[in-house]
Formats: sequence, structure tokens, C-alpha cells
Amino acid sequence: MRTSIKILTIIFGLAILGSCGKKSAETKPIRKNITETVFASGVLVPENQYNLTAQSEGYLIALNFIEGDTVKEGAVLAVIDNKQNDFNAQSANALLSIAGMNVSPNAPALKQAEANITLAQLKLKEDALQSERYKKLYDDKSVSKLEYENTSLAFENSKANLASLQENYNLLKQQAEQQLIIQKSQTGINSVFQGNNEIKAVVGGRVFQKQKQLGDYVHKGDVIAVIGNQNDIYAKLSIDETNISKIKLGQKTIIQLNTNKEKNYNGVVSEIYPAFDDLSQSFYCKVKFTEIMDFRISGTQLQANVIIGEKNNVLVIPKNYLGYGNKVYVKGQGQITVETGFISNDWVEILKGLDENTVIKLE
Repeated sequence: MRTSIKILTIIFGLAILGSCGKKSAETKPIRKNITETVFASGVLVPENQYNLTAQSEGYLIALNFIEGDTVKEGAVLAVIDNKQNDFNAQSANALLSIAGMNVSPNAPALKQAEANITLAQLKLKEDALQSERYKKLYDDKSVSKLEYENTSLAFENSKANLASLQENYNLLKQQAEQQLIIQKSQTGINSVFQGNNEIKAVVGGRVFQKQKQLGDYVHKGDVIAVIGNQNDIYAKLSIDETNISKIKLGQKTIIQLNTNKEKNYNGVVSEIYPAFDDLSQSFYCKVKFTEIMDFRISGTQLQANVIIGEKNNVLVIPKNYLGYGNKVYVKGQGQITVETGFISNDWVEILKGLDENTVIKLE
């Protein structure tokens, strides 16, 4: 009997609570200022963030940084053991030295060519004198025409031989100079390849992430670290494609970091990225903070509300009272269709169909 009384008491209490719940589901439209926002998730990103990447392959034999370090532009942050690049650079330097010697006045090939030219010049001089002498003898009818013609032919051959040797000298010199140019270029290229064994900071900043460890084998293009501007950080927001058209430059944004959802940070939309990201199926925009940030850890997850519009002293009802097809349940009338305007996360502006004295119910 006592058990039955207890059960009836519980049922009676639930009935009372249910009755109270129904009464609390009634409300009236009110006038207030409302703000429409677009919700977005995102991350903190350092300004000028870039990936420090390997330009050659081999084992990492030196890592001169840890996460959080501030590095200067040009600082050597890592060293790759790539002996092929070192050997090629040494070989190129040796060949460059030889190429340089080959264009000098004392180069063996050029010295030999000069010696041949000197001998040819002497021979030409001798043949010229012999030709003149035989011409006089021929004029005096002391030698035959054949003998005179032979000396003249020898003179002409000497002239042609000297010209050929001079052209050969010029060709040798030109080839040596071309080889020097080629070898200088090759030496420069190999020097660059050898320099790629040292991974340097392209731009100074803070090391936000270290992705390789000492002794790791890396390939060209592997990311060693992530570096960015430690003094300037922004929020990168992911915007749904249905809302991207509402986002405009300069719109105020309220941001909450997932590390501290009790604190709000203010910012403005400073850039809208022009491309759709297939991986995340969203657009991106950049929000610059308008106040000094006291939290600067790259990759921190965040939530943001971009303010896309505001209205003052408008007639509104709670958003959950508006049903499908702009239907609202009015006490004593049932469902009616209303005309809505501005819609925020929590409120709906009513343009026609209700006034401040209408009692609406949550059904």
C-alpha cells in the first residue's frame, strides 16, 4: 500500500513538472538588437609561415635548433651528409683550375701553336726572299720558268700555312675560353648542390614545429621544420561554401581559442582566399587580430563568429519557435505563417504576422 502511494506521488510530481514545462514554453515577441554571424572553425597560423625543406638527400648529421628557437635569415639549421655533392664540387673546382690554365699565355697547347706560327713566319720570310731572288734570275734568263714557278709556289704555300696556323691558334684559344665558361658554370652549379647539404633559414622567425630528428634519412622536398613570424599571428578560418558569399573584407570577428573558451579575441577579415579547398571542402579566409595576442602557439584550434550584419530595435522571437516553412504556433489560433527577416544564431526577426502582444508556444 505504501509502495502504491509512493508511485502515485511520483506520477503526480511528474505531471506537475510537465504542466510547468508547458507553461514555460509560452513566450511573446520582444524588441532587441540582434547580430547575425557566420560560424567557422580554424587554427592559429604565424605570418609568413613556411616549410624548411631538404634540397638534397642523405642522413641528417646536424640539427642546430629546437622547437621554439628564434632563428635568423641565412642561419644553418641542419646539415645533410651527401658525399656525392661534395665530390662533384671538388671535381668541378679541379677542372676549373685546369680550364683557367688552358687560357693563360703559358698554356701548353697555345705555346705549341705560337711556336708553330713563329716557325711558319720564318719559313715564309725565307720563301719570300727565295721567290724574289728567283724572279730576278728568271728575268735575267739564268733559271728556267719551272724553277721560278716552284719558288713562287713554295712562297704561296708558306703564306697559306701561316694563315692556317694563326686560325688554329685562334680556334684553340676560343675553345679554351669556351671550356672555361662551361666549367665556371658547372662549378657554380656543383657549388649550389654542395651548398644544398646545408639547410638554411630562408626567412628569420620562430621554429614552431620540428619534423625530423638527427640521423633521419631525408629526400629532396622533405619538411625539416615549420618556421614563421613569432610576432605576428593570425586566424585561418574554414568557411562553408554556403556562407562564403556573406564574408566581406573588414568584417568584425569574435574568436575563442579551444585552449580557453572563456576569453574572446577581436579581429577583422583581412583576406579571402580565392580558391576552394577540395580536401576540406571549404573556403578559407584570414582574420587579423586587432589586439595584442597573449597566446601564440601555431596550430591552436579555434572557433570564430564573423559578424555579417546588425539590426537595432527589431521584433524577434527565439529561433527554436520558428518551424519549417516559417510556421509559428500561436496560442488560441494554431499554426500561422509569418514573414521573417534577419536571422541570427538565436533569434529571428519578424516582419509580419506577430506583434509584441501575441503569445506563441513551442510545439
